[in-house]
Amino acid sequence: MIEFHHIAKTVAMGTIAVLMSASFAAAEQGGKYWTPPEGQPVVHKTSHARHHIAKRTTATQTQSRSALARMEDPAATKKKEHHLILQVNTNDPAAMNLALNNATNVAQYYKASGDKVKIEVVTFGPGLNMLREDTSPVKARIEEMALSTPEVSFKACGNTQEKMQKAENKDIPIVRQADVVKSGVVRVMELQEMGWTYVKP
Repeated sequence: MIEFHHIAKTVAMGTIAVLMSASFAAAEQGGKYWTPPEGQPVVHKTSHARHHIAKRTTATQTQSRSALARMEDPAATKKKEHHLILQVNTNDPAAMNLALNNATNVAQYYKASGDKVKIEVVTFGPGLNMLREDTSPVKARIEEMALSTPEVSFKACGNTQEKMQKAENKDIPIVRQADVVKSGVVRVMELQEMGWTYVKP
């Protein structure tokens, strides 16, 4: 009989212990100190507000990194450079002035837009007279443009200069604002091959 009471008492205490354990476990699951049973992964649930803040912070950091990359990369802020060839191959003052007008207009356009531009006026054949010191009808304009519009340069054909020297039996002086190239036509071809835009006024 004593043994039966002892067993009954043990069973009752075990039942109470199990019920209390279940109760405490249920209570702790709602609290902030609950830990999962051993072997089960912890799943953290982020609140909607915290998720929104994290997302906004990540976007801000990405934008900051992009801005910093643009500041560190000179190519990102570098302005585009444009290139133009103007060909003059006729001894016509109107054509020469038109070429200079085009050069001035293009230079002013890109200066206003903030882009860079390089313009070459290439002369050959009868057009070499444009750059001859002794015959150029636009010599004064070329001198003025060399000071006001450094984006424009002038090239004189060396082949044409040699032919004129033989034909006239004298030196053919070229204005100091121009450079002599071996061949005006070859110069135009080489610039086009490098991507320059070609225009014949």
